[in-house]
Amino acid sequence: MRSCPIAKRYGLLAVSVTIALVSSASAWAEGDAKRGRARAEMCEGCHGIADYRTAYPKVYPVPKIGEQQSEYIVKALQEYKSGARKHLTMRGIAATLSDQDMADLAAYYAGETRK
Repeated sequence: MRSCPIAKRYGLLAVSVTIALVSSASAWAEGDAKRGRARAEMCEGCHGIADYRTAYPKVYPVPKIGEQQSEYIVKALQEYKSGARKHLTMRGIAATLSDQDMADLAAYYAGETRK
């Protein structure tokens, strides 16, 4: 019996999709805001100062992350970690974070009410 090339392609596609879903599932894990608050100290040096502008690698306003959607925060941190986003300082910080750390930070900032 001959194997069907189309069946092999669909089988390979199914395996690829499954791997992608399983590997990305941990990034969307439930975050713990209390753990996120403990990790947020490193963020507050820039993101916790009203109207702060950074001078490295160039001068620009630092974005507010309090009350941002958690999915956005996780995605942004993943993109810094992978190098898809190019800010050197954020890339270095994101490189130290696990998927759970990212989810915890996101839970903290998404739920935080800042005045």
